[in-house]
Amino acid sequence: MTIIDGKALSEKILREIEQEHSELEKKVGRKAGLAVIIVGDNPASQIYVRNKIKACERVGFHSETIRLDENITEENLLSEIKKLNNNNNVDGILVQLPLPEHIDELNIINAISAEKDVDGFHTTNIGKMMIGDKSGFLPCTPAGVIQMFEEYNIDLKGKDVLVIGQSNIVGKPMTLLLMRKHATVQTCNSKTKNLSEKLQRADVVIAAAGYPKLVKTTDVKEGVVVIDVGINRVDGKLCGDVDFEEVSKKASFITPVPGGVGPMTIAMLIKNTFKSYNQKMNK
Repeated sequence: MTIIDGKALSEKILREIEQEHSELEKKVGRKAGLAVIIVGDNPASQIYVRNKIKACERVGFHSETIRLDENITEENLLSEIKKLNNNNNVDGILVQLPLPEHIDELNIINAISAEKDVDGFHTTNIGKMMIGDKSGFLPCTPAGVIQMFEEYNIDLKGKDVLVIGQSNIVGKPMTLLLMRKHATVQTCNSKTKNLSEKLQRADVVIAAAGYPKLVKTTDVKEGVVVIDVGINRVDGKLCGDVDFEEVSKKASFITPVPGGVGPMTIAMLIKNTFKSYNQKMNK
């Protein structure tokens, strides 16, 4: 059994970006810039934003955090986004989700310039992903998972892959990216009938349902590859959607929580921001 070390792989990616960015910065005279908007004081969102800003500092990017009251109107939030769209020193714009219920998330996502949508959620970037247009930005978590497969030489061609979860952020784009790798993909959710039977036939399992320890050792076959995207807090401790201790005894490859997919998501955000910067500087 091999533990896929997302922390080490993300650090490798960040080191490469840091070096490339330093060289390009000397030529163009400015740093890459990422702006993060956070609405309200959701504790989990605060942690995610802090980690993203820390990663920016790690590679030498300029970063700014715009903190807004949870009661802000959608109109005023759109106004903040418009300012950032017009700011030439900002290459990436990220609005931390979830947003308060009175704000339409899709309106906000699509208000971000597609060329600065480093989360990869804008409908233009989703469309580009669908047809394989590499000029767009891939959603960070699914892109990070694909990077893990490539780094560990896990061939997906013809493999039966089961994705648990159908969110716009992970499940749906993950399925598309797996199809591009010529995998045979089945998408399920926590309410899927006979989920255990489907899991037992899978060569690769990607769990992104948001249910702690949903996938148990009796659900998987020997040699399975397991990617755990879930982040849950149980009795004050973080755990994934997979019963790591037991499932790891059967798995050929498995990601831990924490230290697996999470760091890769942030690394892909930095990679997308650098791509935006690079594209702009080379126009």
